[in-house]
Amino acid sequence: MTSQDDFERTISYGENALSLIKRNQVSAFPRNYEFWYTYSAGFNIGLNKAINDILRDRGRITATDIDNIYAEYLSPRRIGEQIEDVGSQVSEEISQVISMIECSLAESTAYESSLNGANQKLSNTTDLSRIREIVKDLISANEENSGINKNLRTQLEESQRQITELQSNLEVIRFESLTDELTTLANRKHFDQSIDRALAKADETGEPLALLMTDIDHFKRFNDTYGHQTGDQVLRLVALAVKQNVKGQDIPCRYGGEEFAVILPRTHLRQAVTVAEHIRKSVMSKELIKRSTGEHLGRITISIGVALYHPSEGVGDFIERTDQCMYAAKRTGRNKVLCETDPEVGEYRQAVA
Repeated sequence: MTSQDDFERTISYGENALSLIKRNQVSAFPRNYEFWYTYSAGFNIGLNKAINDILRDRGRITATDIDNIYAEYLSPRRIGEQIEDVGSQVSEEISQVISMIECSLAESTAYESSLNGANQKLSNTTDLSRIREIVKDLISANEENSGINKNLRTQLEESQRQITELQSNLEVIRFESLTDELTTLANRKHFDQSIDRALAKADETGEPLALLMTDIDHFKRFNDTYGHQTGDQVLRLVALAVKQNVKGQDIPCRYGGEEFAVILPRTHLRQAVTVAEHIRKSVMSKELIKRSTGEHLGRITISIGVALYHPSEGVGDFIERTDQCMYAAKRTGRNKVLCETDPEVGEYRQAVA
């Protein structure tokens, strides 16, 4: 939902991005704007670290630096290329396994021919020395076949290990694509996928589904005063409080900027309000200390909105109703939890209608 808070926050990020473009004397192309906007918003911890390292060493970022960092941390092709690379390695391993099996089958056919030949030779002779010679050949063929089978088993075990490792790599890539790097919570993409599944499940089973939307109070002012690194520390603190107060079935996400969301399957409204209160109190109980100086910066507070899913409701309407509860909490004093049945929420809806 569009709000004055959203407007002011995003305009601030945009103005800062333009200021950085001017300071570093790079062209104001859309990609460069995206690069500096992402840096200003602080969403991508890897990108910010890479930029800060260069700024610390050289004082400014060149167009070449931007190209390199963009390709590493922002390019939409990055994850696709990683998946393609792992897929190629898996295909190569499978091809090697097929080749080994084909080779083993050929050797097994040759061994079977040796057995059949020896059987025929034994049937046509009673000469003891000839029998010894045939048995000796059989033993030799058997040893050779055993060696081939042992080698095949070793190669197959190694291939299995390689494929298992590649599968793990794919899982890591998938995890990275759905995880917010700064907070290690699920990211917005994960949220969008999960909320769709949760709504479909609730419609199918008739079970309750609740949603929390939370926003850090006065985060922009805090960020402007103490800087992005301390702001990142605040985001991690809130994320930790969220993670510590949800159950295994719940899905905590970084929704965007300083907003967090928690999807609560099989949870009634009052239960969800209780979870929200635990999160709010947990955040407020932690005193923030600036790591670089040891300075005590006080306590952080958050405002939380809670809503219950209405059967067959669209996902956009569900999120908007929850957002309205959260904005009502901010407009009526902050550092509080409001749900859709609270009178302050009704008053807020009337005021913005």
